[in-house]
Amino acid sequence: MTLDDIKNAIDNSKSIVIFAHEKPDGDAIGSSLAFYFAMKNLGKEVDAIIPHFPNYYKFLPGSNESKLKPSLKKYDLAIALDCGDITRLDDPEGTFSKAETRVNIDHHLSNGMFGDLNYVDPVSPACCQILTSIFKYYKYEITQDIATCLITGIITDTGGFKYDGVTSETFEIASEFLEKGVKISKIYKESLSNISREKFEARKLAANRLEFLEDGQITYTYMTKEDMEKLGVDQEDLNGIVENGRDIQGVEISIFLYETDKGFKGSLRSNNYVNVADLGILFNGGGHMKAAGCLLPYSLDEAKERIISQAKRFLKK
Repeated sequence: MTLDDIKNAIDNSKSIVIFAHEKPDGDAIGSSLAFYFAMKNLGKEVDAIIPHFPNYYKFLPGSNESKLKPSLKKYDLAIALDCGDITRLDDPEGTFSKAETRVNIDHHLSNGMFGDLNYVDPVSPACCQILTSIFKYYKYEITQDIATCLITGIITDTGGFKYDGVTSETFEIASEFLEKGVKISKIYKESLSNISREKFEARKLAANRLEFLEDGQITYTYMTKEDMEKLGVDQEDLNGIVENGRDIQGVEISIFLYETDKGFKGSLRSNNYVNVADLGILFNGGGHMKAAGCLLPYSLDEAKERIISQAKRFLKK
C-alpha cells in the first residue's frame, strides 16, 4: 500500500466520512478538521464526525461544522485518523465498517492496521504532522484554516514542542505556517495554557493525592466519578493531569486513573526508557512509547494494585 493508493481512493469517492478516537485530543480534532477542509476543497461530500467535541477546541475553524452523527447510512470512503485501535474509534453507529473503502492514518506504535488501506508512521510526533506531509505530496492547498488545525494537533501532541518525538520537520512546518499567518502563540495559549477554574481544582485535587512509589520512580494519583461530579468536570477536563507526575525530577512512570462507566481508565506517561505502550497493552490499551492509555475494569483499589504491580516490572533494577 502506498500513499497513491489512498489518493486514488479519495479521487474515486464522492461521499467521505471522517472519524477520530474517543475522548479526542488536539491531534484528533486538528486532524479531523484539517482533512475535512481538504476534502471540502476538492468538492467532496464530506462529514467530520466528532460526537464529543471539547469546548476548549471550539476556537478552531470548522468546529461548528463537525457533526454528532453521520448524515448517510453508507459512504464511499471512511477515514480513521489518530486512532490506533478500531474499538477506540468514536463511531457510535458503526459507520466506518460499512463504507466501501476504509482508510486508517495514524502514528500510534500499537496500531492494529484495521483499514483496507493503512498508513501508519509511529516515528511521527503527531498525526497532524503526517497529514501535512500527505497534503504536500498530494499537492493539496494548505490554506490558513487547514494550517491552523494541523499546527494545533502538532502543538498539543508534542506538549508545545517539548517531547522527544519532535523533529526538524516539526519546526519547518511551524515556520511555514507562521508565514501563512497562523497565530501559533495564540493556538499555544488556547490549547495548552487556558484552563477553567473547575479544571484547575481538579488538577489541585489530583496533585494533593499524588503518591511517590519505588523511590520516586513512579507517581500515582486518581479521580473518581464522585470527585468529578463535585468539581463539575468531565473526562475532557482531566487532560494534562498525568503530565504533572511526569514533570517531577526522578520520575520515570506517571500513572493517573479516572473512573468511567466501564471501570478505571489509565493515563500513562514515561520519561526516559520505559515503553508505557507495552504497559498499556497489558490492560486493554496501548499508545506511544512515552504516552499511552489503558482500561482497568476493577475497583479503585484493585486497579491501583494491578497497574502499579506491572509498572514496577518495567523499571531498571
